[in-house]
Amino acid sequence: MRPEDMRISDVERREVQNRLQRAHDIGQLDLGEFDDRVRSVWSARTRGELARVTADLPAPPPEPGRRQVFSDTGGGIAMRVLTIVWGSLAAVNLVVWGLLELTMDWSLHPWWIWVAVPPGIALAVLYIAGIGRPPRDR
Repeated sequence: MRPEDMRISDVERREVQNRLQRAHDIGQLDLGEFDDRVRSVWSARTRGELARVTADLPAPPPEPGRRQVFSDTGGGIAMRVLTIVWGSLAAVNLVVWGLLELTMDWSLHPWWIWVAVPPGIALAVLYIAGIGRPPRDR
């Protein structure tokens, strides 16, 4: 049996429908054409019929990737590590302060702020200055 004569599943239909949706979103198809093609997708029974629905469409542009917060350079790796260490220490100190606040009879000064805020500001200033930040064209 030829591959184009093989039956298709709903998963394959859904993938083609998603491709058509993307083509509509970027302006390759108008709404009426999109609707007609989606109907054809869901009435298709073979891979050949499914392929004909998207045969005239150019290859879809790549999906936009997740935006990087830190670059892959040495500065970016250092900033990533320092941010994880800072976040961990701030969280541990907040939890310890919260447990003491709940278990003590008197109110406790929020000392965890002094552990979290100054290093956080220093990290933010380094990031704003460009240390470890990915290039803007991404």
